[in-house]
Amino acid sequence: MAPDSDVAAPEATGLRTHPLTAVVQGALWAAAATAGLISSLVTGDGWGELSPLVSLLVALGGGLVLGLLLGFVTWRFTRYVIDGTELRINSGVLTKSSRRIPYERIQSVDIAQPLVARLLGLAELRVEMAGGKDSRTSLRFLRVADAHELRRVLLSRAHGDGTTTPDEHRAVFTVVPPERVILGTILSLDFLVAAVGSVVLVVTMIWFGQIVVLLGGVLPLASWLAQIVARRVVQQWDFTLSRGERGLRIERGLLSRTSQTIPFARVQGIAVREPFVWRRLGWQRLEVDVAGYADRETEQDDSSSSILLPIADRVLAAAVIEMLIPGVRTEDLVRTRAPRRSWPFAPVGWRNRWIAADRTAFIAHEGWIERRTSIVPHSKTQSVELRQGPLQRRLRVATVEVHTPKGPVDADGRHLDERDARAALVAQLERARASRT
Repeated sequence: MAPDSDVAAPEATGLRTHPLTAVVQGALWAAAATAGLISSLVTGDGWGELSPLVSLLVALGGGLVLGLLLGFVTWRFTRYVIDGTELRINSGVLTKSSRRIPYERIQSVDIAQPLVARLLGLAELRVEMAGGKDSRTSLRFLRVADAHELRRVLLSRAHGDGTTTPDEHRAVFTVVPPERVILGTILSLDFLVAAVGSVVLVVTMIWFGQIVVLLGGVLPLASWLAQIVARRVVQQWDFTLSRGERGLRIERGLLSRTSQTIPFARVQGIAVREPFVWRRLGWQRLEVDVAGYADRETEQDDSSSSILLPIADRVLAAAVIEMLIPGVRTEDLVRTRAPRRSWPFAPVGWRNRWIAADRTAFIAHEGWIERRTSIVPHSKTQSVELRQGPLQRRLRVATVEVHTPKGPVDADGRHLDERDARAALVAQLERARASRT
C-alpha cells in the first residue's frame, strides 16, 4: 500500500509491509543455512552419518521452513505509521518495540533489492539518521513502487517541504560499463596475485599428487578470489551515478540491486586510490567517507557503501571530486614531503609521502604499490594530533593526523620532519577553525 499525502493519523494502527516478506525471509535463511553447511563440510565437519546431498537438502528445507515462519511472524506483528512529525515502526511479538524517527533527523533514504526480493518485485527501505552505528532503520519488504513513493515522502518531509512532491529531478552524471569494471578487476594486483597463486597451487597439487596437503592453500585463495569478484564486479555491476539538488545517488548491483543516496552535507572526505597497474592506464578509484556508514560496514564486513566511483579516468574522477568538494586542488600545491632520513619506516615509499593544503581542503598522499590521496575539507576536520614514537624522536620525524569519521579516508602525514609536522598541525587547526566560522 503506497502512502498518500496524509498517510496515517497518529492514532492509526499503521500499515503493514508486503505479505511476501515471509517468502523473502525464508529464502535468505535457507541460503544462510546452506552456506553454513557447505562451510562445515569443507572444513571436515559433517552432520553425523548423513550424506552431503541429504545434509544439503535438510539444511535448505529447514532453513526455508524456519525462515518462512519467522518472516510471517515478523510481518504479522510489524506496522509502520507516518504522521505529521515522525516515522514510527512498531514490531515485536512478546516484547513490543516502537522505533520513532523524527523527520528532521533523517539524513538519507536508500533502497535495496536482494535477489529474491528483486525477483518478486519487492524492495527494502533503509532510513539513515544522524547518529552512530544504530542510526539505520529498515522496512522489509515493500513493493518497489511503494518503496520509491515512501522515499519521496520521507525525504520531502525531512527537508521541510511538508508535501509528497515528486522525487527531485536527477541528471545521470556517469555510467560505468560492466566490461570496464571487469577489466579493472582483472588488472588489479590483488586479483592477479590470488589468480596466479590458485593456478600454481592447483598445478602443483596435480603434479605431485598432494591433494589433501595443498587443498588448504587452494581454498583460501579461491575464497579470496571469489570475494574480490563479488565485491568489485557483482556489487558494482551497471554502476550509475546521478546528481540531484541535495546529493548524489548511486545505483548498482548485478544480482542484488541497491539505490544509495549520498547527501552533500554528509561527505566527510574522499580517498583517491591508484593501484599499480591502473596508474599506467590513468585509472583511479574513488572512495568516500559518509557520516554514519563506517560503523555498519565494520559490523557487516562490507565496504561497498564507501565506493563513490569503482573505476574512472583522471578527468572524470576530478569532476566528481569537484562536485563534492568545490574548489579543491590536488596539483600545483606547495607540498611538505617526508625527509630522506624517514626511510627506515618505508624504504621505498618514503619518496611518495607528502601533505599539502589549499583554501578548501587538507590533502595527504602516500603509497608505492598502491598510491592513495586523502582529501578532507577543512570544515570536516574533527581534530588534529601530533604523534612521535621513540624511533621517530631519534630520527627527528613525526606524524600529523587529521581526524575524520572512521572510513576509507586516512589523512595522515607520516614521518615528516618534526618541525614541519608541528607547523602543519597548527596551520590545520587554524584552517578548520576559520572554515567553521
